Amino acid sequence: MNMKLKALVGSAIVGSMIAGGAIGSMLFGSAASAQTSTTTTTTPAATSTPAAGTAPAAGTFKPNEDATHEAGESAAREAQENAGQMPTVP
Repeated sequence: MNMKLKALVGSAIVGSMIAGGAIGSMLFGSAASAQTSTTTTTTPAATSTPAAGTAPAAGTFKPNEDATHEAGESAAREAQENAGQMPTVP
């Protein structure tokens, strides 16, 4: 390969890398800035926080109030359910 052809191929590679970086920053840069924007929302007072070390479950917790389930439930677990928390005790 002669030097002019090498320089042309090298320039094409560098140009495509720059163009790819610009396109990538346009596509993913706006997504990253959208994630860092802050919005203020109000949450109801009855919202509970999950216990340390547990991941919050998706959706709203709905306790099992069936009589057969309640009969075998500990007082601590029932207290957590009544508080609207995901039970962490058996």
